[in-house]
Amino acid sequence: MLLRLSKVILPALSAIFLLVVFFNNLTDYNSNYMFVQHVLSMDTTFPGNKLMYRAITSPVIHTLFYAGIIAWEGLCCGLIGLGSIRLFKARKEPLAVWKSAKGLVSIGLVCSLIQWYFAFMTIGGEWFLMWQSKSWNGQDAAFRLFCFMGITLLFVNQPDE
Repeated sequence: MLLRLSKVILPALSAIFLLVVFFNNLTDYNSNYMFVQHVLSMDTTFPGNKLMYRAITSPVIHTLFYAGIIAWEGLCCGLIGLGSIRLFKARKEPLAVWKSAKGLVSIGLVCSLIQWYFAFMTIGGEWFLMWQSKSWNGQDAAFRLFCFMGITLLFVNQPDE
C-alpha cells in the first residue's frame, strides 16, 4: 500500500507544481513573457552569430508562443492532477484496475516531458540559441523539470506486485 501511495503522491506533487507555474504565468504574465520575447528575439545571444536569421521579433508571435506554453502547462497540470485522483481512487483495487488507472498520469507526464525537452531545450535552447544567453537561459531549469517528470513517469510505471 505504501508503494501505491507513493505512486499517487509523486504525480500529485507534479500537478501541484504545474498548477503553481500556470498560476504564476497568468498572474505575473509579463515576467515570463519577457523571457519568451528575449529568447525568440535572440537579442542576448553571442554577437555576430550566423544564426540570427532565426530570430522572431513580432510581439504577436511572442504572445502566441507564450499563450501556447501556458495552455500546455495547464493541460499537463489537468491531466496529471486528474490522473493522480484516479490513482488515489484505485489504490485499494486489484492490480489490473490499479495498472489501468496509471494511463492519465502517464499521458500527462509525457506531455510535460515534451514541453521541457522539445519546447524549451530543443526549440528555445538550440533553435533560438538560448544556451548562448547569460540572462535568459532556461535550459538548466528545463532539464531539471524534465528529470523530475521523467523520474516520476518511470517510478509510477514500475512493475507492481
